[in-house]
Amino acid sequence: MTTPLAESPAVKAQILAEALPYIQRFHDRVIVVKYGGNAMTEPHLKAGFARDVVMLKLVGMNPVVVHGGGPQIGDLLGKMGIQSEFRQGMRVTDERVMNVVEMVLGELNQEIVGLINQHGGKAVGLTGQDGKFIQARKMLLKADNGGDEVDIGFVGEIEEIDPEIIHLLDSRDFIPVVAPIGVGRDGEAYNINADLVAGKLAETLKAEKLVLMTNTVGVLDKHGTLLTGLTASEIDALFADGTIHGGMLPKMGSALDAVRNGVTSSHIIDGRVEHALLLEVLTNQGVGTMIRADVAPAH
Repeated sequence: MTTPLAESPAVKAQILAEALPYIQRFHDRVIVVKYGGNAMTEPHLKAGFARDVVMLKLVGMNPVVVHGGGPQIGDLLGKMGIQSEFRQGMRVTDERVMNVVEMVLGELNQEIVGLINQHGGKAVGLTGQDGKFIQARKMLLKADNGGDEVDIGFVGEIEEIDPEIIHLLDSRDFIPVVAPIGVGRDGEAYNINADLVAGKLAETLKAEKLVLMTNTVGVLDKHGTLLTGLTASEIDALFADGTIHGGMLPKMGSALDAVRNGVTSSHIIDGRVEHALLLEVLTNQGVGTMIRADVAPAH
């Protein structure tokens, strides 16, 4: 039985040749990757992701990884008898929950750093508190009924990102791995949605691509059909008719803001597909939905 890895030398050569123009086009460009979903929990996908990131670095790109940890945080809260609560896709975070968030994200950050290093990279773990590079303030949500704003605890929105530490690490061939915790002016730590951190970081770094890894095949229409390419105005229409809702709201909002603020393209990809990152960046077909500010040819 033939496996995908048992291709003939000619087919392998064709695959490598197909990657060449993308390697040339994206040389020395920043690729911000939000890492989450099954890709963070299944061992073979974790190893594959680490190898993919190392390869992007070795061929001359500058990957920056931002990771979430929602399922792991939820699991630990459940074991502690604390029920998870979400408002508009954001986790309600009191002091007890914030302690769990910081602990889980710290452990995950070091695990990802270790995996990348194990596969030949040079990764460095960071949170937004390091050098205060992610400055945040308390997020207040708009009430559904138009009433007073809703306080959901130690949840932050980004005021500013200082890219100096990321530029320094990139220049020395390190791969930054960022946990989505910001710091307020009073030194308070804030839990920030990882998709929002990835999007704002991509804007600040003038990234070529923002890649958001998910547990879905991409953006689906109301009939469950994959939408492989979307413009900003088409995304607005999907927000308006309710096609995009729940946990996809911050993800798509982040992708949309990024392309409207200078990032060339955003990608929602299926992290359950092995080597999804390489397939999206280095092949013609990709493995999800690409979003651009206006109509343009693929990639």
